[in-house]
Amino acid sequence: MNGDSFDLFDLRVDVIVPPGARVLCGAKPGDHFFLRGEMLHLPDGQGFSIYSLAAVLPLLAAKQRATHPNDWMTTDADVACPDPNCPTRLRISRIGVRRFRHGETTATPR
Repeated sequence: MNGDSFDLFDLRVDVIVPPGARVLCGAKPGDHFFLRGEMLHLPDGQGFSIYSLAAVLPLLAAKQRATHPNDWMTTDADVACPDPNCPTRLRISRIGVRRFRHGETTATPR
């Protein structure tokens, strides 16, 4: 790193549906979204349950940052659907690294 730059991981969050499972959160196998910096991107025509989003949202900022190899944030990737009767999981994957500059992301001086 140099100057005022910092790196964040780009993330992909996939809905994991067990074969033959009854899905209650409205998700379909293959549903996913991307987080690039602070921007969440959904594929055209695809929705995502706000309750499922609420389950992963608190983890996304931490998952974007570099962590120690033994930290559970590094090794654990699956989050349960918030409906206890729905068998789906949400898998958070780090898919790339993006560089940002402090001066371009906040008005607060370093």
